Amino acid sequence: MAKTFKYIILGGGVSAGYAAREFAKQGVKPGELAIISKEAVAPYERPALSKAYLFPECKFVMLLCLLSILGFFISVEFSIKIKISACLARLLNIFTLMSQLDFAAPARLPGFHVCVGSGGERLLPEWYTEKGIELILSTEIVKVDLAAKSLISAGGETFSYQILIVATGSTVIRLTDFGVEGADAKNIFYLREVDDADKLYEAIKAKKNGKAVVVGGGYIGLELSAVLKLNNIDVTMVYPEPWCMPRLFTAGIAEFYEEYYKNKGVNIIKGTVAVGFTSNSDGEVKEVKLKDGRVLEADIVVVGVGGRPQTALVKGQVEEEKGGIKTDAFFKTNLSDVYAVGDVATFPLKLYGELRRVEHVDHSRKSAEQAVKAIKAAEEGRTVEEYDYLPYFYSRSFDLSWQFYGDNVGDTVLFGDNNPASSKPKFGTYWIKDGKVVGVFLEGGTPEENQAIAKVAKVQPPVADVDQLAKEGLSFASKI
Repeated sequence: MAKTFKYIILGGGVSAGYAAREFAKQGVKPGELAIISKEAVAPYERPALSKAYLFPECKFVMLLCLLSILGFFISVEFSIKIKISACLARLLNIFTLMSQLDFAAPARLPGFHVCVGSGGERLLPEWYTEKGIELILSTEIVKVDLAAKSLISAGGETFSYQILIVATGSTVIRLTDFGVEGADAKNIFYLREVDDADKLYEAIKAKKNGKAVVVGGGYIGLELSAVLKLNNIDVTMVYPEPWCMPRLFTAGIAEFYEEYYKNKGVNIIKGTVAVGFTSNSDGEVKEVKLKDGRVLEADIVVVGVGGRPQTALVKGQVEEEKGGIKTDAFFKTNLSDVYAVGDVATFPLKLYGELRRVEHVDHSRKSAEQAVKAIKAAEEGRTVEEYDYLPYFYSRSFDLSWQFYGDNVGDTVLFGDNNPASSKPKFGTYWIKDGKVVGVFLEGGTPEENQAIAKVAKVQPPVADVDQLAKEGLSFASKI
């Protein structure tokens, strides 16, 4: 017999968690909503996997501090010659040292379940139970019949719905997809789910002071190169483009990050790709062969060469465009009972008057909330405002933190301190199209400054003098 629900969310990622929270706000009844996920855990904030999840443990440093304190008390007890002032000075030095150390432990569940990524309540598994929302985990859906309003799992279970929200997200592109020689060796990692992060974390501990090759110069490449280096791994980053993050960064922006990473000890090889891997007798990766003929030693390989929206289950059953499922401004597809959110949705980007597909956690959160609001409003004969999204991207690595808002098209103006050797670099870039600022990037901004550049990207103020804009720099944004 089929399990029947009024609403089913297909996928258990970020979008699913934020949609569930919005359903709860809107007054979903117990038993009406189910989330079906092939992962074994409740929805979590996926960006944590490439950042704090892989932070090195600080147990050894903590032990040294504790031994220092213990040594202090022993010296007080057994040394009658020690002066009280010297004791106090030594104790003060110890606590000063401890206050300067980073005791941040690696992020672990349940610490980063949604919706903590946006400053909201952490939705633990018991939250779903309390709200009467059924979490159907470790369940892979292998067939979707939109005409019959049914889903079939790999285990043969059938689930029926009245309204379906497709929130299947993206899947990583694997080198094995292209038949790359040796790409199935052990210790070649991709990062998408918490299980992937667990395996990589164990490899980092097993290969202490080893060598890693990171294939790709995008988000995953930059963030994982940084976190591997923090774990005292020797890192080489390889990518075919002329500079890192070419889909967003200009050459000027990229130059700063490449030099900063080099100063941190990360080796960067540009303009070539990995074409093969060799393994040792245990089947573990040993070398990476590059197209330019070089061969790199590697105990760990991390691949981050992009992703694909997971639309295969509904292909041919809904309209598609630009690689995703075509929706309206409420994330409804051409079928009135099917919605698509997050990475898989190609939606009207109102600000620019065109259809786009956006792969980012911020959009995953907001599109999910918009879809649920629209669903509940339609049931009650109400309407909601159209989705009016401002593209937003961000990243954090080492001591760096940048944010970008808007569109990266047109001419550019670089401003600020972009010296990689600066103690606190702060610089940015404006994108100007048709005499207006349409996008802004800022490294090292305060929360107030980041809000200012977001406003600029939304308002799109006119620019009369590009040279003057370069001189004003960040102060231009603060005036809008």
